[in-house]
Amino acid sequence: MKSSTDCKSETLAVDGGPAVRTTMLPYGQQWIDEDDIAAVVEVLRGDWLTTGPAVERFEDALAKKVGAKYAVAVSSGTAALHAMMHAIGVGSDDSVLVPTMTFAATANAVRFCGGTPIFTDVDPHTLLVDPADVEAKLSHAIDAGKSVKAIVAVDFAGQPCDYDALRSIAECHKVALLTDGCHALGATYRSKPVGSIADLTAFSFHPVKHVTSAEGGAVTTSDEAFATSMRQFRNHCMNRDHHKRQSQATWEYDIEQLGFNYRLTDMQCALATSQLGKLDAWLSRRCEIATVYDAAFRDMAGVAPLERCENRTHAWHLYMIQINTDTCGVDRAAAFEMLRAEGIGVNVHYRPVHELSLYANDSSGQSANCPHAEAAYAQILSLPIFPRMTDSDIADVIAACRKVLRRR
Repeated sequence: MKSSTDCKSETLAVDGGPAVRTTMLPYGQQWIDEDDIAAVVEVLRGDWLTTGPAVERFEDALAKKVGAKYAVAVSSGTAALHAMMHAIGVGSDDSVLVPTMTFAATANAVRFCGGTPIFTDVDPHTLLVDPADVEAKLSHAIDAGKSVKAIVAVDFAGQPCDYDALRSIAECHKVALLTDGCHALGATYRSKPVGSIADLTAFSFHPVKHVTSAEGGAVTTSDEAFATSMRQFRNHCMNRDHHKRQSQATWEYDIEQLGFNYRLTDMQCALATSQLGKLDAWLSRRCEIATVYDAAFRDMAGVAPLERCENRTHAWHLYMIQINTDTCGVDRAAAFEMLRAEGIGVNVHYRPVHELSLYANDSSGQSANCPHAEAAYAQILSLPIFPRMTDSDIADVIAACRKVLRRR
């Protein structure tokens, strides 16, 4: 293993030196095997390509996996977030509290329904939503006469939020508690799976997530009325889908609200069901990778992984470090460029949503007041973590970080 002095003397790839890797290692990647392919081929050879029995099988499997009564499959994680907002009745006069440290879709889903996001700050050590800031901003909004529909928890990077605190706030103010669990399939809070804790939980099955359906998403809930509402919403809000019309021998249906075509195909659900059976093994591998990273970065000055909380299991969608520029001698932007030159596909998750032009130019962004998220954004990098990574891949990431971040 190279010493700190050796790392300082190495010529960086950006300066013409040899790269740690000759091929780019992405920060996340799907793993498709022959079982997955066979599951999709079986659907292709059958009678249904969409809105058929594979959808219901996947929904049943997902609901069972997360301990919810119902799962509603939709075409993306964004569609899942939109369906949640529709189910609780968000409208043009309503506000929803959303952490600013998340992907834009979490806040955009509020806008899709005409509502206004109220951006909340995060804990600087975990980047999970700060319950104290949620309480303060929710109380202020109510005192100002605003109609607040919900609090959204984002299980950032795969670590569950403080659900006891958030549930207490939600119940006190009689608002719904929703979860953007797109990072956290398989995670638990006090032994309860994410997907069974909040009133509604959204998941994503994008290729970089824990399991994939290529594109796809779902919402889990134990509220039958919410499930019925979302099933109609994904199908243009028709009060009778084609299954019901066939069973009732009628062609008639009605549409009373605006809905969308957010259906997920049988092919995608077959793939997702096959993948779901491998989730536990893949979560174990993600944890192994995180443990190796932890050991490598524990004594590396200027590099701090996000902190972990007690009574939770982490799903490790992302492994993130925070870079202290004064100690490392490089800022985040330079480290990003240098590490990618070394063949390590680092990424940044995320620019605070309230700073994006869509929100920064209106009152929701201008009044956000989220200093912890803003400060964290200047320091964070996401390192590669996915189950198909080899031990050699992991060693390459660590070697590149030592090469780039030990420059003083």
